[in-house]
Amino acid sequence: MTNSQSNLDFKTMARRYLEKAGYRDVEDDNGSSLVRGKNRFFESFVMKGLQVDLIEPGRILCSFRVPPRLLNSGNFLHGGATASLVDLVGSAVIYTLGSSTTGVSLEINISYLDAAYIDEEIEIEAKVLRVGKAIGVVTVELRKKSSGRIIAQGRHTKYLSIGASRL
Repeated sequence: MTNSQSNLDFKTMARRYLEKAGYRDVEDDNGSSLVRGKNRFFESFVMKGLQVDLIEPGRILCSFRVPPRLLNSGNFLHGGATASLVDLVGSAVIYTLGSSTTGVSLEINISYLDAAYIDEEIEIEAKVLRVGKAIGVVTVELRKKSSGRIIAQGRHTKYLSIGASRL
């Protein structure tokens, strides 16, 4: 396998992770779609409608129209939904550098700077700051697509050496 084929495979992994919100579809003998592993209702609830616009090594850019299901009582994007987007898109960007796992979260920090309202289109950009043998650190920024105003900035630290430890 060439290096460009390898990068393509990791790009495909990142895209599938985001567009299927962590699901792995499997068909049973009857042609029914099953989900292997844990129930991923929450991820698909938050991520439904996410569009992957760009994947390159160390960077993912997505767009998303704020749906009514993710609004808080003030009628803007819920902070928990924002945190989930930081978590999931931040995890996916780790795949783009060839990692076979997105690891487990050690720390996540989010600064909420503006509001996003129903049907407002936002862009979500994740960048890798560092991926080592055991630790990965990424940043994720949510911006209003129309103005570029920052809605939230997040930093996500992941433990990647899952097989080597009992963490």
